[in-house]
Amino acid sequence: MLTCEDVLVGARVLRDLPRYLRHPFDLDEARHVIGRRLSDRASAALATFDAVAFRPAPTPFRRLTAHAGWRREDARASLETRGVEETLDRLYADGVYLTASELKGRADVRRGSLVFRVEPAELVRPGAVVHGRSASSGSRGAPTVVPIDLSFIRDHAVNTHLTLDAHGGRGWAHAHWGVPGGTAVTNPLEFAMGGTPAERWFTPVPIGDPGLSARYRVGARALRAASALAGVPFPRPELATPDDPLPLVRWLRRVLDRGVVPHVWTFASSAVLACRAAEAAGIEITGARFTCGGEPTTAARRAAIERAGAVALPRYGATETDILAFACRAPVAPDEQHFFTDRHAVIQPDADTRTKVPPDTLFFTSLLPSAPFPLLNVSLGDVSVLERRACGCPLEALGWNLHIRRIRSYEKLTAGGIAFLDVDVTRILEEVLPGRFGGRPDDYQLLEDPGESPPVWLLVDPSVGPMDANEVRKAFLAEIGRGDGGERLMALQWSSAGMPAVRRARPRRTESGKIHHLHVV
Repeated sequence: MLTCEDVLVGARVLRDLPRYLRHPFDLDEARHVIGRRLSDRASAALATFDAVAFRPAPTPFRRLTAHAGWRREDARASLETRGVEETLDRLYADGVYLTASELKGRADVRRGSLVFRVEPAELVRPGAVVHGRSASSGSRGAPTVVPIDLSFIRDHAVNTHLTLDAHGGRGWAHAHWGVPGGTAVTNPLEFAMGGTPAERWFTPVPIGDPGLSARYRVGARALRAASALAGVPFPRPELATPDDPLPLVRWLRRVLDRGVVPHVWTFASSAVLACRAAEAAGIEITGARFTCGGEPTTAARRAAIERAGAVALPRYGATETDILAFACRAPVAPDEQHFFTDRHAVIQPDADTRTKVPPDTLFFTSLLPSAPFPLLNVSLGDVSVLERRACGCPLEALGWNLHIRRIRSYEKLTAGGIAFLDVDVTRILEEVLPGRFGGRPDDYQLLEDPGESPPVWLLVDPSVGPMDANEVRKAFLAEIGRGDGGERLMALQWSSAGMPAVRRARPRRTESGKIHHLHVV
């Protein structure tokens, strides 16, 4: 059912989008923008502090900086003398930060006598023009709703086109494969901003599906109508389901036959599905490119894509930030990327008993004034390896010399009353079980359904072939029980409760199309 706000958003798109699309940028302009941002990082950080910590509104960051005794003059002086990252380190040490649980409102913010709970609406930038709404998947808590603002899309489209160009992307034919809303809106707009509109939009669910909110149908129509008015018509949605991705695969082949490189922006697990479908159908897609995000581009997922002759380009981002990093041309790890230091600052504080997060946790600060959800030392629940190194690739020449790799969630997953680390489950489901029993990435998944007995199941795709279910279960428990006494106790507890039971079924997908290692019903 449409709301008044949905109608207003649609009207705003029709009003503003044609003007937006009529003014694309070229790569020289994009390089100039990046150079200016990198040289003005300190002033950009101070502008973020002004927007979220030193304005009259009682934002979470204003409460934290006031409690820590920081004034604007202190922040400005520190930025001038110590730089951005050292200033953020000092703020963190004084309690100015939000953990992922605090950000999502799952835990109170406690800094000495200061106690409060974050309301996500308090974090939205005042004055953000809402041309749409995007929501996080909610896999780590309640979904975060973030406004889509055309000015922000233009700002991060600059990064997108420079990174694609660094990988030889000038002249590629672009497509998007994803559900309506979110990146299905922002990604085609990014392509259009660089003068190369998407050729295709493949959706895993029919736009007319009665279970889909009417706002998605109206939004898609408004987007296409406004783009037609601007003379840059966007493609119609074409169905390519996870069960049948061949419409996408056939498009890849047709583009290759034209002598052009096809490029698909999608999730990492979706790219794996497309490559598997191409192999099964005997369709050659060597040379196709997949920008893989939304989930970790693990070694197993990357190998599955490369077996089909395609190229995986990992990206890292979040609904709250959009893209944070993009694939390195000379990686030393499957998911190594260049961090966009022009758009965000990042710190990794040492292990801290106050926050109860690992030492490699990432805390982000926004540097773009157009950010609809500006952050100040905020964790999104991820850890990684960060390092500055010379790789010699074109992205380094643009000024992005901070590399990020081995990006994983540090948060504990909970199923059947037991908590465990996502990184451990990833290794078992993607490497250990396929290595012993066959299959590929995303053929194995944990499923928790409180209505079932037992409530935790290990799903194994039927395509894997015959196997002894009891041996699979024993192998999973043996691996998850490695380590200290607590992990062994967990395996014993699950074993005594008959968990996980093995079921031959395809892993479940979220509404947005992702395959999580743990799917909760």
